[in-house]
Amino acid sequence: MKPLVRVVLAAKVLLLILILLSVGLSQTQRRLVIGVSWANFQEERWKIDERAIREQLGRMGADYISADAQSSSEKQLNDIDALIARGANALIILAWDKDAILPAIEKAKAARIPVVAYDRLIENNYAYYITFDNVEVGRMQARAVYAARPRGNYAFILGSPTDPNADFLHKGQLEVLQGAINRGEIKVVGKQYTEGWRPEVAQRNMEQILTANANKVDAVVASNDGTAGGVVAALAAVGLAGKVPVSGQDGDQAALNRVARGLQTVSVWKDARELGRKAAEAAVLMARGTPMERLPGRTIFADGPNKVRMNALLLKPVPITRENLNIVLEAGWISKQALCQGVSGPTAPAACR
Repeated sequence: MKPLVRVVLAAKVLLLILILLSVGLSQTQRRLVIGVSWANFQEERWKIDERAIREQLGRMGADYISADAQSSSEKQLNDIDALIARGANALIILAWDKDAILPAIEKAKAARIPVVAYDRLIENNYAYYITFDNVEVGRMQARAVYAARPRGNYAFILGSPTDPNADFLHKGQLEVLQGAINRGEIKVVGKQYTEGWRPEVAQRNMEQILTANANKVDAVVASNDGTAGGVVAALAAVGLAGKVPVSGQDGDQAALNRVARGLQTVSVWKDARELGRKAAEAAVLMARGTPMERLPGRTIFADGPNKVRMNALLLKPVPITRENLNIVLEAGWISKQALCQGVSGPTAPAACR
């Protein structure tokens, strides 16, 4: 082969290598897009979750796009279509309805777009389920209320009937209380689901339970802080606020203040910042090709209604009472001013002194 031909061939090979390297570099530098579908933004905590997701995506070099379904299953399906059309490489979905969302999961699967089922179960093994251990949350709620009132008339204010978490919570609650119910030490005088987890629905349900029992209710196991707020409002209207133990969860600032004031017995704290970070991390890793089986902390969850085996990450909750309010203060979850507003005197909890 002539020297000139060799030089030309070498130049062509070098050019091809440079082109391939350029393409590979541009692909690795391309920022991922993570789409988040929110069921609604009613609860205070979702804004905390969103901030944590955004921050973690930023740290991992990914962009955030989102949509708010505004408590509509139909809108959520349309939202997810739109997120996919906007180029989402992975989806984080807080489902409004566990069954209505399933077509969206199949659509994402067909497009090979990874899905994180965020906080609420989507019973499809294509989704990676990230939540707190909600059965244990229910146990923590029941233990705190039972410790405060081991006998008497109990009411259960459950979560939304379309959210599997409502039943996981109630399962844990009954694991703690069923023995006392069977012995006749506890009498269940009311049990109501709360459509959409809405506080005004919880308040109305509690008002009806109070009326039906001539206000003779000794304890209320409410399934989150929003429903607990509705319960406390109903109790306040008949002079029972602070006299009847009430549970909750999420660590909402208003609820933690109620705990400090003695109006709510416990708020099981699920650090939404950790949940958001873990979901963002999983979404990015899966978008980059990491299989679910190799995600950090991964376990198997198979306790849904249909017993589908799913890859999952279950985080640990913490029950917050008047005795350990310092935990949320020290974690920077709430300011002392917000926690202790309206709290004073010798009966104030240690965190507010």
